[in-house]
Amino acid sequence: QVQVMETGGGLVQAGESLRLSCVVPGNLFSLRALAWYRQAPGKQRELVARIGTDHITRYVDSVKGRFTITRDNAKNTVYLQMNSLKPEDTAVYYCNLGSRINYGRIITGDYWGQGTQVTVSS
Repeated sequence: QVQVMETGGGLVQAGESLRLSCVVPGNLFSLRALAWYRQAPGKQRELVARIGTDHITRYVDSVKGRFTITRDNAKNTVYLQMNSLKPEDTAVYYCNLGSRINYGRIITGDYWGQGTQVTVSS
C-alpha cells in the first residue's frame, strides 16, 4: 500500500539537464532512505544515488559531480538533479524506498516506483 511515484524523465540532448522527482505519500517516507537506480537495455540495474535519513549521500562514480540527490521530508519528495547529461545516462530510472547499507554495500528497499525514461541524444 506504499506508493512510489516518479516524474521528470524525458528526451534531452547531451550537456543538458533534467530533474527527477519521486513522491511517497505517508509517514514512511521520512523514516527510510531513498535511492535512485537505473537500468539501460541489456545492462544490469545499478545504483545511481542514495540519501539516508541522516542526509548522507552516495553516488556511483560515473555521476559524481554531475548528479545531486536531495530530499524534502516536508514534501515527501526526493529529487535527482542531473546536469551535463551524457548518452550513457540513457536508462529507465527507478525510485526506491527503504534501502540499507551492509559493509558498504547498498541493499535495495522493498518499495519501487514504475520508472521514468531518460533519453540523452548526442
